[in-house]
Amino acid sequence: MLININPLSLFQTKAKIKKVFREAKASYLNRIRFAVGMFYFGMGLSFATWASRIPDIKTALHLTEGDLGSILFALPVGQLVIMPFSGKMVTKFGSHRILIFSLIMYVLCLINLGLATTSLQLSLGLFLFGLFGNLANIAVNTQGVYTEVLFKKTIMSSFHGMWSFAGFTGALVGLGMLALKLSPLHHFIIVAGIVLLMVAFNFKFLVRAKEKKKPKEEGKKLFVKPDTALLWLGVIGFCSMASEGVMFDWSGVYFKDIVKAPGPLVVLGYTSFMIMMASGRFLGDGLINKFGRERVMQISGVMISAGLFTAVFLPYIIPCTIAFMFVGLGVATIVPTVYSIAGKNPTVPAGEALTIVSSVSFLGFLMGPPVIGHIAQSFGLQFSFAFIGIFGVLIAFMVSKIRT
Repeated sequence: MLININPLSLFQTKAKIKKVFREAKASYLNRIRFAVGMFYFGMGLSFATWASRIPDIKTALHLTEGDLGSILFALPVGQLVIMPFSGKMVTKFGSHRILIFSLIMYVLCLINLGLATTSLQLSLGLFLFGLFGNLANIAVNTQGVYTEVLFKKTIMSSFHGMWSFAGFTGALVGLGMLALKLSPLHHFIIVAGIVLLMVAFNFKFLVRAKEKKKPKEEGKKLFVKPDTALLWLGVIGFCSMASEGVMFDWSGVYFKDIVKAPGPLVVLGYTSFMIMMASGRFLGDGLINKFGRERVMQISGVMISAGLFTAVFLPYIIPCTIAFMFVGLGVATIVPTVYSIAGKNPTVPAGEALTIVSSVSFLGFLMGPPVIGHIAQSFGLQFSFAFIGIFGVLIAFMVSKIRT
């Protein structure tokens, strides 16, 4: 046994949600769910909008690939800097207040990226973009946990599906803006205006909840050992996000160099992965409610491994496309489920619990792609994909051991 608590069944939310929300009618609950979902969508749309114009900004600032790589690192640095404080801020000021503030700042930072004329300005802009993005991420997932409690069933996966759907929407809008020959700045201003309208129409429906205060003796400690269950949930999230990060950054390279996909088919692997990940998130809640979190997470881990190993041993277009679909379905529900469980920890406020889990998980997203690059350089890209494939088996194993 790894730990002496079963978070898959014993975690209960410790936030005190106002009576008006707990006794709301179904129609009003659905309005709350829609509002929280739109905040997820706004975050995803903002990030996808930035990502869709990276090549144009690179050209406008006359950046080399090396310059761009160094500048892009400013975004995760901003996320890491705010991580120790984001959970405490959400707990102290309320997730609904922090979410409204951080999302507004997030889209203003998006506009600021369009104003950058030097590498230094772009780096600083990305640092702030990452900082407010992480703050909004903790706040919106805390809102997701509270909303899930109101519905008394799993709905977190569909919220993350809204983020993924926003990624597609942002990419399509980006193509449209390019066709209209609009500059990144004008593009960013238009999207920021849309997101701000979403905030204006939905902020009143966010859940207002007050976290229970910690015991005084615990509050006096400068360093408090993180809850063991949260650390293990973070490790599960780490394995999933490492697999997800590899798909984002290396699926196209794999199809080009290993599969030898011709021309436009190079993007087939990434596209198939993204479609199935988004679809899996919208379908995941129903599967979890029917079969249980533990079983769905175990199957998801097996699917990640099966997909990556299939891509390694059958490096051809059709098998690899199907394999990447399996990986997409595999990673779809793991992180939303981990966040859902963490947010209901009985000893740690939801915002702080999510910060612990997301901090460990996010390291996988940061470290996975560069580790793949170093392994590929020494042993080949197929070997590196097989190495990441082990993570899926680890997920299934760890989930089965997190029990009393």
